[in-house]
Amino acid sequence: MELLQLHYFRTVAKYEHMTKAAEVLRIAQPALSKTISRLEEDVGVPLFDRNNRQIRLNRFGSVFLQKVEIALGALDEGRRELADMLGTEQVTIRLATPTLSRLSSTISEFRKENPEIVFRVTQIPPASSSDMIGLLERGDVDLCFIAAPLNQSWIKEQIVLKTEVCLAVPITHPFASRDTITLIETENEPYIEYHAGHPFRLINEAYCEAAGISRNIICEVDEPSALWSLVQAGLGVAFVPRNTNEDPNVKLLSIQSQVCEREFSIAWNDKRYLSLAVRKYLKFLESYNNMM
Repeated sequence: MELLQLHYFRTVAKYEHMTKAAEVLRIAQPALSKTISRLEEDVGVPLFDRNNRQIRLNRFGSVFLQKVEIALGALDEGRRELADMLGTEQVTIRLATPTLSRLSSTISEFRKENPEIVFRVTQIPPASSSDMIGLLERGDVDLCFIAAPLNQSWIKEQIVLKTEVCLAVPITHPFASRDTITLIETENEPYIEYHAGHPFRLINEAYCEAAGISRNIICEVDEPSALWSLVQAGLGVAFVPRNTNEDPNVKLLSIQSQVCEREFSIAWNDKRYLSLAVRKYLKFLESYNNMM
């Protein structure tokens, strides 16, 4: 079994399309097919189900892929650790985040002191915690910026930002003449909310449970921008962070009688090697208090 075979197998498993995988790997498709066939001979079982030109990773292939990911990840970590020791590692920090605005200032300030370190940022949907877990588990990224815990024993999390959560109301709403509100006063208000299972929805429901209210949710959305637009249009009220951009059509009210805040954290795989550049950025975040 050769290392090249494992790299090729992982790519074919990703695309489940021999021609596409061959294009990505920049090799001829017949050569790729022969390599995968030799690998299957080595392991003694077919790793893909084939139907004419269609291929699908089978149950043997799924189990084998998990081990291949671990093996290739360990080898990559070893290479990066040795490169760090020699001072030859490419200083790139791979970061996944659902929002760029909250991290842009930290990245900018960090690079003023460390211009040789570059960031490769992947933006993913806010509700895709499973995607973040997968990225960290495979070693595709070094860090994830999260708004809710990922709840995995092998993932470490470091809080980097706390922000007040307010109630956003249309400027035409009677509440808009005020600066503060209690949640008990909003029980009969129409609420704009995220879909069930969204991390922000779970946090918002905890606020209401603590206040002892049940809400009238009239609309559910996936994105913060959609939630904000519906409040602007006067359809209802919603929970939003204080640092949301000022808007003449929306009034933000501080919530009284209980603490409503949102925590944002940086998460990483505690079982994987963190490069010197990543560790330097984590240390920088510990002392950086002006993320917004």
